This record gives sequence, C-alpha cells and structure tokens, in this order.
Amino acid sequence: MDDDDYILDILVQQFVIEESQAEEVRMKLEAEGKTAVECLQELEYCDEDSILMVLAAEYQMDTFDMTDYRIPDEVLAMVPADIAKKYKIVPLMSTLDNSVTIAIPDPTSFIEIVDSLTYILRCDVEAVIVKKAQIETAIDHYYGSVDEMVDSAIHDLTVADVDIELSDGDDEMMGQKADVDNSPIIKLVSLIIADCHKMRGSDIHLEPLEKRFRIRYRVDGVLEEVDGPPKYLQNNIIQRLKIMAKLDIAERRVPQDGRIQFRMPDRAIDLRVSSVPTVFGESIVMRILDKTSIQLGIPELGFFRDDQDMIENILALPDGIFLVTGPTGSGKTTSLYAFLNTLNTPNRKIITAEDPVEYELDGINQVQCDASIGMTFERALRAMLRQAPNIVMVGEIRDISTGAIAINAALTGHLVFSTLHTNDAPTAVTRLIDMGIKPFLVASSIRAVMAQRLVRRNCKECPIPVQPDPEELRLLDLPEDFFADAELKAGDGCMSCTGGFKGRMGIYEIFYVNDVIVRMIFDSRPSDDIKRVARENGMRTLRDDALRKAGIGITTLMEVIRVTKSDDEEELE
Repeated sequence: MDDDDYILDILVQQFVIEESQAEEVRMKLEAEGKTAVECLQELEYCDEDSILMVLAAEYQMDTFDMTDYRIPDEVLAMVPADIAKKYKIVPLMSTLDNSVTIAIPDPTSFIEIVDSLTYILRCDVEAVIVKKAQIETAIDHYYGSVDEMVDSAIHDLTVADVDIELSDGDDEMMGQKADVDNSPIIKLVSLIIADCHKMRGSDIHLEPLEKRFRIRYRVDGVLEEVDGPPKYLQNNIIQRLKIMAKLDIAERRVPQDGRIQFRMPDRAIDLRVSSVPTVFGESIVMRILDKTSIQLGIPELGFFRDDQDMIENILALPDGIFLVTGPTGSGKTTSLYAFLNTLNTPNRKIITAEDPVEYELDGINQVQCDASIGMTFERALRAMLRQAPNIVMVGEIRDISTGAIAINAALTGHLVFSTLHTNDAPTAVTRLIDMGIKPFLVASSIRAVMAQRLVRRNCKECPIPVQPDPEELRLLDLPEDFFADAELKAGDGCMSCTGGFKGRMGIYEIFYVNDVIVRMIFDSRPSDDIKRVARENGMRTLRDDALRKAGIGITTLMEVIRVTKSDDEEELE
C-alpha cells in the first residue's frame, strides 16, 4: 500500500470522506499523477486543514501554522539550502541540547526523513506537520534558489574574467552521485580558489561565524576579507571542499588534513587543506602551494651581496648543521629548497625528510613523514643515513631524538639542513640545549643559523619618494637624520598592486658560529651574551637588514615596524 492509499483509508475510517469518494480520488490519481491531498482539494471533498488534523492524530504529531512566523537565523543555519529543497522541509526552532524541529508537509514519510536528517545534520530531529504551501513559501523566502544565491555570490567575487576548468573531483558520496543542485556549489568553490590565485593569495580561510560565513585571503602575508556567500551555503561549500580533498565528510568532530590539485587554464596548482571543527561549523584553511617559488635560486631570495657571499661559503662546507628559523609562513621552506637546488648536482646525493612533502624536487630523494603510522622524523632520519647521502634535510628538529641524530649525522661528515621555531638566530643554540642536547655537541656541529621573515615589497609600477614620519622614527628608535642619504619610497597604489605592495621578499639574520661563539656555546653562555658578541662580530639583526632594504626603497618603514622587533623587545620575551 502506497502513501496515497494509506491516507485515503485513514480518511474513510475517520468518516472524513466516503468510500465512493476515495475510489474517485484513486482514479484521478492514476489518470493525472497527482497526490491524494491535491486531488481531494480539487474535488472539494475536504480541505487541507481537515486532512492534516486527521493525519496528525493518526501519527500522534503536532500541527503548526507558520503564518507570521519568523525563523531565527541561527536555526536556518542548521539546515543547508540543498537539504531543505531536497526533502521539502524547513527548520522551525532549536533547543539548547542542539536538537532541531522541522516542518514537514506529509507525515507518511516522517520516519524516513527524520532518520536521514539525523544522520546528515548530526543532531536530534523532531517534526511537526505544516501546510505544503507554507513550507514552499518559507523555502523560497528564506533560502531562495540555490542557483540564485550562488550566482549572487559569484557576482560578489568579481571573477567573471577568470576562465577556469572545473575539476570533476570525486563527486561520489556515500555511493551516490552528487545531486544536480550541487553543480553551482562546485562552480562557486572553483571560483573562490581561482579568485584567490588571481589576487596572488597564499591562503584561503573559510570561517563559520555565528551569523555569517566569512572568507579571507592572505595576500602578501596580510589577511584581506572578501565578500562571502550566504550563511546558508556554508555546509554545502565545506562539504564540497572535503570531497575534493578526499576527507571524511561524515566526520565533523576532529581535525583533518588533505590535498587538492586544482586545474587552471595555464597550470595546475596544489592546495594543502586543513579542517578544524569550531562551535559554528568546520573552519577550512587552504594553503596554495606555488611551485614557481621552489625554482628560485639564492640571488632571488633577496640577499645583499655580503650576505649572499656568506650563505655561499656556508653551503660550501663539507659537514655541519645549517638551521633556518622563523614562524610558520616566514619562507623557511622556500629558502631551504633554494639551497638544495644550488647543491643539487649529479655528484651529490640529497635526501629530505618532510611532513608534509609540499613540493617535488627533481633529482632529490624526498621522504614523506607521517607520525600516525610511526614514520617520524627520527625514524626517517635513521633510515636516510643508511642510504649514504652527502646532504640531508630534516623538515624540523622537534625533540631531542631528532636533534641528536641530526647532530650525529653532521659530526660524521654530512651537511644537514633543518628548521627550528625561534624568534632570532642565536636563540636556536639555547633552544637545542634546552631540548637536552649536550652543549659540546651543539658547539661542534652547528655551523650557522639563519633567521628570516617576509616583508611586503613596494610595487615597482607606482613607487613615489617619501619622507620618514616622526612617529615611525620614534617607534624604530632612530635619529631624525638616520635616512638623510636614503631613498625611501612607498607604492602609490595602482591596478597591478594591492595598496602599494606587490609580492614579498625575505629579511635575514645570519648567525655564523666562529671560534669565539663555539667557546661560548661550550660554556653554556646565555643567548643574550651570544647575540651581543655575534653583533660585535658583524651580525646584522632582522631589523638591521629590513632597514637596509627600506633605505633603498624596496619596502616601507611601517613594514619594518610590523614585521620586526627591536633588541629591547626581544629581551623582554
């Protein structure tokens, strides 16, 4: 017995209609393909209110009148537009225990709908019976057409001139092909990625907030908010990205990581995807991996001639450890790859241990580390040394085990590259000692440490001369005549740049370990003393290097202030 027959039988049993009327409705159903409720209303045998009252009593459910009822925004956000349209339901209210009450027009499919929504929405679902017309009106009013909303969002992104090749991706989800209604979402997600790439962005941040879905791009190291899509599309967009990144779409409680390869007309770009659950939904961050950056040589990194000569001398050493330090996003990987590209000759064997392997380097053996399967830096490094390499790169020295093996490799004739998270270069020495590595081992193995940051570069198309602002000089603790012979410049802003800036360049602090420094490390002297002696021997700090580059018009003084710290500020940490 189908749903229409069941409804007619109930109405006959409750004396709402006669058996002859039910038979007439059945014939009309077969001839016209309409629902029982529609046929009953057309034949004027009973109205919708009477039908709903009888069905509500039969199924022990409540009815609800949506006239003049406004659905709260936070409740609407609980049910995505495509779900509401697919099941022809709308959410009405929620409770403190994260359950949601939905409006359904037909109680005969109550159990199926509630079970499906409980699984999809990951919360308890209750239902009340509402007139079909009221539900359709609410869907049009609150959700509108998914296509219309996506078209509006695409218009806001202003990327109509970006001709992209939509990636098919893995549209298989739970054994079924993605719904046709999802195709605009596929296009919208592709346009978001293309728009960020067009703006020279390095990261895309999709952040669910309480009442809106925020999208920000990191352009030249600074986050910029762009017009985001409606809150109702949040779950659709996140679900699409998780499918593209091959993440578990049913898991919303734990962080996940994945990768996306996205095809542009002229190139393929890789994105590293991170998903983290927040109180208002899953936050997605996608890092665009620009393969052109790994083709840089040492001259393109932005060294002055004297610093470049020092780097080349360090790279010519037969053994020892060369550390690069700085926070996430400071360009450490780009610098290390540039060094390896310089050293990558047929007579050298180079092996790297990375987590993750961001770029594939031709001619270099790269090992993917994964702690979840026991492939740690320590284990990878031990195995790598049995491969008889000349040069070894370890993604990061995170603990005493990895540090001890790296030092042992350096002391046995290998040139070792790695990274640490420290504020400046000399502090790397005390960081290793704090891990538990003996001072004499650190003194014997460390050859140099390079700290680095990235500053925004002035646009080359619209530079104008500027004078130092008194407030800038005060913040930098510099005399008024410090830039008397300098050529300070700033971008005026043009069509090819963002606020006068275009691109970034490195600023560097190169700490060379000479005999005097070796003795200080051996004696476990404080990092402040080591830094003072290093400066007396000619080491320039990050701020010194940044000021030199501002002085010839490459960047601005405000960038120097934003990115670097004075010596006094570092001593306070």
